[in-house]
Amino acid sequence: MAIKDILHSLPEVKAPVEKKLSFNVKLKWTLIILVGFFVLANIPLYGLAKNSLDRFQYLAVILGTDFGSIISLGIGPIVMASIILQLLVGSKIIQIDTSTPEGKKYFQGIQKLGVFFFIVFEAAIYVLMKGLEASPGHTGIVIFQLILGGLAIMFMDEVVQKWGFGSGVSLFIVAGVGWRLFTGLFQFVGPQGGNCLTDFGNIACGGKVLVMIQSIIQGAPTEALRAFAIIAATAIIFLMVVWAQSLKVEVPLVYDRLRGYGVKWPLSFFYANVLPVILVSALAANMQLFAGLLEGWLGHPTWLGTFSQGTPVAGLAFWLHPVNILDLIVTGRVSWIQIAQTITHILYYVVFAALFSVFWVKTSGMDAGSQARNILKSGLQIPGFRKDERVLESILKRYIGPLTIMGGAAVGFLAAVADSLGAITAGTGILLAVMIMYQLYQNIAQQHQVDMHPALKKMSG
Repeated sequence: MAIKDILHSLPEVKAPVEKKLSFNVKLKWTLIILVGFFVLANIPLYGLAKNSLDRFQYLAVILGTDFGSIISLGIGPIVMASIILQLLVGSKIIQIDTSTPEGKKYFQGIQKLGVFFFIVFEAAIYVLMKGLEASPGHTGIVIFQLILGGLAIMFMDEVVQKWGFGSGVSLFIVAGVGWRLFTGLFQFVGPQGGNCLTDFGNIACGGKVLVMIQSIIQGAPTEALRAFAIIAATAIIFLMVVWAQSLKVEVPLVYDRLRGYGVKWPLSFFYANVLPVILVSALAANMQLFAGLLEGWLGHPTWLGTFSQGTPVAGLAFWLHPVNILDLIVTGRVSWIQIAQTITHILYYVVFAALFSVFWVKTSGMDAGSQARNILKSGLQIPGFRKDERVLESILKRYIGPLTIMGGAAVGFLAAVADSLGAITAGTGILLAVMIMYQLYQNIAQQHQVDMHPALKKMSG
């Protein structure tokens, strides 16, 4: 009883009174949160010592953040709380019936409590283990700022969920990936500083498009080929994800009271959507981060990982970390150990993405039983079969079960391959961004269609 009292007392964003918000209202709040995210990402932490933040670049893409800013924690606490709670509920260690409104509310309350815990815990770990080292006498101030930034991200995510399109977690990942993709292609500030546009012949460019042009002009075919390979890999990944996103199985349904009228219920090949690969990527990112912090704190490497300039060179983190195999092949520097590392990276993503897909479908009300109940409540049934929930559930299991596992494994495979091809930013980030943008487009299009046609709004309830 005490736990439920605590959960009811947790601060939250007030939900809208209207059952369905208009397109303009959702768009307004989504843009407000997006602008707020970029503003916070450009507020540096006060009291931060000189840190080597380059080692966090891969983590920053996955966690939807910019290390060194007030929101350095990013979506890490939200994702970690979700991972742990899903594992506990999926393994029946915690008994929560998420098929009921009360059970879902209880699940969300515990998850928010977990987010609060991980915000404080990660803020302290980052600073005390010198991942983000504070200047002398500023340790408490830096931790306090990280906690404020973590709370801001949590409530901004909640605002998007209740008042905007999709979720804040997805929005922050897309914003970070989009910005890094643009700078990765057209960055005119060179690695050593300086504007290459003002002195194109002497200052090296940072963006791959400019690097390719500069290499061709200067007669450096290998560098031009490396830049082209990265751009081509990024484009191929985009096309592959868009194509795979369009794959679906359509289940025919008919209205039980309107003969001759039916609909096709689409089941996407990526049935569990993008969240499982977010969880897998965040788990690997947090594992790498913790291993690096632990090595710096203890003063010696552990079995979790050995690091050189922020890059894992041994241990578990090394085998889970992606290697740019395409660039190694182009430059003729590939070795068997790097091929083995690529294989273990792909296997990790495939297995755990499939596993998290199963857990997510069971805990989010997307399983065959929940979908069967929703279909029957809508007055629909599969033609040629008796109108019975158990019959409908058994039929849906033939589709939902395989789609959950195969779709999860496929999205994990695409993410790992994208990482291994060395696409601009993290390959996983590009995969997530494309899938999230596709879903966001569908969400916005559907909302706009309903607003434009009142008849559709009445039909959709």
